[in-house]
Amino acid sequence: MNKLIELKGVTKSFDGEVVLSDMNLYIRDKEFVTLLGPSGCGKTTTLRLIGGFETPDTGDILFEGKRINDVPAYRRQVNTVFQRYALFPHLNVFDNIAFALKHKVPKDEIRQRVDEMLNMVALRGFGHRNVNSLSGGQQQRVAIARALINRPRVLLLDEPLGALDLKLRKDMQFELKNIQQATGITFIYVTHDQEEALSMSDTIVVMQNGKIQQIGTPTDVYNEPKNAFVADFIGESNIVDGVMREDYKVFFDGRVFDCLDRGFDKNEPVDVVIRPEDVDVVPLEKGMLRGHVTKVTFKGVHYEIIVDVNGFMWMIQTTDFVAVDSDIGIYIEPDAIHIMKKSEFSGTIGDYSSFSDEMDEISNPDVQLDEHGNVIERLDEGEETDAEKTALAAEGEEND
Repeated sequence: MNKLIELKGVTKSFDGEVVLSDMNLYIRDKEFVTLLGPSGCGKTTTLRLIGGFETPDTGDILFEGKRINDVPAYRRQVNTVFQRYALFPHLNVFDNIAFALKHKVPKDEIRQRVDEMLNMVALRGFGHRNVNSLSGGQQQRVAIARALINRPRVLLLDEPLGALDLKLRKDMQFELKNIQQATGITFIYVTHDQEEALSMSDTIVVMQNGKIQQIGTPTDVYNEPKNAFVADFIGESNIVDGVMREDYKVFFDGRVFDCLDRGFDKNEPVDVVIRPEDVDVVPLEKGMLRGHVTKVTFKGVHYEIIVDVNGFMWMIQTTDFVAVDSDIGIYIEPDAIHIMKKSEFSGTIGDYSSFSDEMDEISNPDVQLDEHGNVIERLDEGEETDAEKTALAAEGEEND
């Protein structure tokens, strides 16, 4: 497939804060690409730059090889589906979908194309309905039909499933992929949901701190993460410090393990990744490692257990029940071990003492978190936050 969109050396800042740093990315024609990452990583900014809602500070955006930095949004061959759908409440379903064609094509063609869109999104017979009477899933389908009716080359989707319940979200994942394949339109999808990215994408672009951390197929990104951030963000991972003794031999947790990795320097410090589903629970005498079970959670098809291994909390997923406070053996096959070079994220992920960084910080009075749980300010002991300082200053003025 040919390159359709390219971002070359793109940088974007807001109020002096860099949100995208020297970004280089290309997207192929007829591809389903997902920009995946946590809040604040730069994925929505990337989408808005492609859509023409923002302009880069430096670098170029190309469409079929032509620079489009200064081309306004309405002149780009791109449409957008937003999380809140942005439907017109005073128009029925038919008129919402037909809106982009009004005064541009004959009425007969409008009706034909609207009917085609209604069939595509499984809303045949809904044309006369008021959009306010529709469910969230139905409204989302109307938004998709409206975005597709003028036949764009690219459809941008900014977390469009975020407002739907779990089962409907899964159904819509399947339908979106079918629509993309049926139309042959390039989809660029933004989400923080790893399951959505893995289930729908041809290519996943993992982002953090305004930079691309990894680009690859869902299988490659899951099985061969480039660094500790990707390994932790895509699925669950036990990430421990290790040392590559030589090719195919890695040392961690007090012993040498066979692995399938090579090409590292002798005795090079590395990050060792082991997925919870790849760890085998065995009798103590057969274990390569020993651990003490601290927590067991039934997940339906498996048990999720937290195990203390030499003071580091591992997660193991097993179909066999294991009791809390029991001691177990752990067996790890060579192909279950993935070796990564050290990166800026090494040592920042932690173990499974908790499942999120927010839980580690939420009870810390010397940290201020934003609405997403990200640290925005670290305080000296007893220091007020910026918001508290502002409130205290206002209170002082009132008292004066």
